[in-house]
Amino acid sequence: MGLVQGFVEPAPVDAPAPPPTPAAGSELDDLTLVVRAQEGDVRAFETLARRHQAVLYRLAVRVMGDPAEAEDALQEALLDAWRRIGRFRGDSAFSTWMYRVVTNRCIAMLRKRRPVPVDATDDLTPAPDSPERAAETDAGMAALGVALQGLSDDLRICWVLREMEGLGYAEICEITGAGEDAVRGRIHRARVKLAEVMRPWR
Repeated sequence: MGLVQGFVEPAPVDAPAPPPTPAAGSELDDLTLVVRAQEGDVRAFETLARRHQAVLYRLAVRVMGDPAEAEDALQEALLDAWRRIGRFRGDSAFSTWMYRVVTNRCIAMLRKRRPVPVDATDDLTPAPDSPERAAETDAGMAALGVALQGLSDDLRICWVLREMEGLGYAEICEITGAGEDAVRGRIHRARVKLAEVMRPWR
């Protein structure tokens, strides 16, 4: 994915190397950059966007099921974050707050869109070692993609955050706004449903 439009512009391929101390403050920690962004420093927010966009885009792809729609969701989420940066109080990590913003934007888009392609899990698969294995892997990942899109939004998001992003239950609660019992229940139900669908590929 390219750099985030509207905040981050890609440098030309033949551009000279940047100076060792960039004005955007890329060496600063997230909290310092957030404070600067809250004071109206767009460059500080651009640095935050660059720093976190790869992980946030991966989350959006896994939730949305389509790379193009995931990029749209991420860019809308970054605009949401810029507008709401003043609301960030540091009660959680900035990355956790951004997970929540991206998740909310994805949910909003999911609720008003058509059924989606199922290639979102392609990047999770190791390279196959034979044509037969490749065909089997493709079929299995397609089945997983279909199964994921068949889950309710609540189940899919909790499962993706836990199983694909590796987040802890406390972080998932923070992102989704659900209690730990609810999060654990959603993940369990998602696992049961996905296990049933994926049984032929075990």
